[in-house]
Amino acid sequence: MLDPHQIVTRSISSPLGPLLAGAVDAGVCLLEFAGGPRADAQRVRVGARLAGAAAGRAYLVLDRLVQELDEYFQGSRRAFSGPLMPAGTPFQLRVWNELLCIPYGETRNYEEMARAIGAPGAQRAVGHANARNPIAILVPCHRVVAKQRGLGGYGGGLWRKRALLTLEQGVPPDGPLFASG
Repeated sequence: MLDPHQIVTRSISSPLGPLLAGAVDAGVCLLEFAGGPRADAQRVRVGARLAGAAAGRAYLVLDRLVQELDEYFQGSRRAFSGPLMPAGTPFQLRVWNELLCIPYGETRNYEEMARAIGAPGAQRAVGHANARNPIAILVPCHRVVAKQRGLGGYGGGLWRKRALLTLEQGVPPDGPLFASG
């Protein structure tokens, strides 16, 4: 089993607060808002699933991630090009792959997500998989909303989800929604 400390990590500043990023040679395996137990729990969970993953060139992956996140928060990047290495169950991977299909600036609800992965009626399971997404922003779980288009939940806090959706609708990151609360 890969020791979670073998994942190369870096703290990244963002307009929404610090992010904890982690990578192995194959790609980004962790991106979580720092400052709570969720980031540490995700780091341990990801480390346990990436048994034997190499981390020698992960620094280059993280350098690219920092640049792309900066461009995203400036409003000049709509898609990320760096490699991803999500660690999850087969069902979680299906959900996370479908998240990658949601276009920038658009949303889907949990029912639509369940149908899209061929599991109609599995909205709750989709919600649980969404909550376990270890790569926030890049695997855009913030684009999934409640059926009535309410925000629903978000591990980084609803104010961050609102801010990310607002950014993707063309509002610059210095706007009032980018303040906590």
